[in-house]
Amino acid sequence: MKKLLIVDDSKAMRMIVRRALRQANLGEHQVDEATNGEEALQKLRGGPFDLVLADWNMPQMNGIDLLKAVRSEGITVQFGFVTSEGTDDIRNMAMENGAKFLIVKPFTPEALHDALLPLGLA
Repeated sequence: MKKLLIVDDSKAMRMIVRRALRQANLGEHQVDEATNGEEALQKLRGGPFDLVLADWNMPQMNGIDLLKAVRSEGITVQFGFVTSEGTDDIRNMAMENGAKFLIVKPFTPEALHDALLPLGLA
């Protein structure tokens, strides 16, 4: 069983991501949640996670700053974005900083499954 962290300031979106994981037959994973990047960073410091699914735009610490902080602390968790930000600049910035994927909202369970398959999580 893998351990996933969903990071989004919207409770509704965290629920949508959880539901999409179940619909993509990925519901057997242990899932934790954080409401912003700072909270997520504290959780990541506390124990190993296999994947972070983060929004880009959040208060306190946004998704790209979370990714940069995670990498600067040597945390090697796989990291992907589920966000409404889908421009080439945003996508390139995500990948340059070590993100494995960027899924643009709205998304399908199949898109989530396809993004997690190469990571060994599907």
